Amino acid sequence: MSHKLSIDEYDALEQVSKLAKMAKPSACISRNAKRLTGIKLLTYRKDGTLELTENGRQTLFIKQCIDGLRAIANNPEVVLSGTVATFLGKKGHVMQNEETGRLEISPRGRECLADIDANIINK
Repeated sequence: MSHKLSIDEYDALEQVSKLAKMAKPSACISRNAKRLTGIKLLTYRKDGTLELTENGRQTLFIKQCIDGLRAIANNPEVVLSGTVATFLGKKGHVMQNEETGRLEISPRGRECLADIDANIINK
């Protein structure tokens, strides 16, 4: 993710991912469409509706993984979506607790979050 996105822009990406094909975009999507298409996270279909590009899907997934990792770090009771939990498990950022059966953040996951936070502060 080479572009720094605002919370509003991430929200617009999320809304586009859930938007029905011919549905009218929300004000949030309309407000952010120009920049998000300019950095190639969204594109216009031939019929004029918006869709996520491959980069847009990847950016949104990375954000969901980071948010999921933060959620597990703060509250092990949180249930993550299947794809996010699988990805974080395969990468070794979360592990299943043998006693409770719940996910918990691994030392590698804590290092990753610390690195993300350090990069956000330094930018």
